[in-house]
Amino acid sequence: MPRVNIYLAKYFNIYQSPARMTAEERKHRIESYLQEVEFASLEELSKHVEASISTVRRDLTVLEAAGNLKRTHGGARIVTPKSDEFAFSARDTHQLDEKEAIGRACAELILPNQSVIIDAGTTAFHVAKFLEDKSPQIVTNSLPVANLYSSAGKVELVLSGGVIYPRLGVLVGPLAVEAFSKIHADVAVMSAGGITLEGLTNSHSLLIDLQLAMMRAAHKVIFCLDHTKFGRRSVSALCDLSKVHAIVTDSKAPTELVGQLRAQGIEVIVAPAGDGV
Repeated sequence: MPRVNIYLAKYFNIYQSPARMTAEERKHRIESYLQEVEFASLEELSKHVEASISTVRRDLTVLEAAGNLKRTHGGARIVTPKSDEFAFSARDTHQLDEKEAIGRACAELILPNQSVIIDAGTTAFHVAKFLEDKSPQIVTNSLPVANLYSSAGKVELVLSGGVIYPRLGVLVGPLAVEAFSKIHADVAVMSAGGITLEGLTNSHSLLIDLQLAMMRAAHKVIFCLDHTKFGRRSVSALCDLSKVHAIVTDSKAPTELVGQLRAQGIEVIVAPAGDGV
């Protein structure tokens, strides 16, 4: 091809241009992605399939009519997830003694009458269990935490808005993010899928914006992480270590990484073995 024609072709975007996805390919990719993450916003899906939000909306309408997914405010969720691996009830049985120990130790860091944001993770739930005597104001998007204190006289409970995601026991979506953007709390008790020296990650991308809003709303950010999260990288980046004030973990956490985190100025509290038994 003559050089001048190559330049003209590039200018008009007709030379070696990548083929666009067909509508069927795009819908298949949307459905496959939702099978992995279970819930996604319109913006997230738009980036994933490299299509406009209006195009994604039309695809979601077709997929919902076929019974493959359920549209929600600002996004969509899969109707039939691949497994119950990430269900709250299933995850709460993992490292149960360690989570109890972490919950007790973290609760000791909360002062009476403080306002506390509680994340929807299972370890954060075990922190909430030990807070009633502190008479706190609890702000959460966790349905299990809300249920725990729905009739507790000592605790003022504030539940964020959002879309109910039953398997995770959590409220998600733009309304939940907006709710936390309007809150000012003393402490945020957070969870994550993994921690390395590069930062914290989570396995559910739908939670990232929500967790960041929680962290921005709090004066102090505490992450509660059992030993299995140390040295682990999950799918979605959450934040770097500069956003973390303290970490509470169990006695099985790797001493080398604990020392490296402390060297970066992070308070790392190791809950004594047996506290949760």
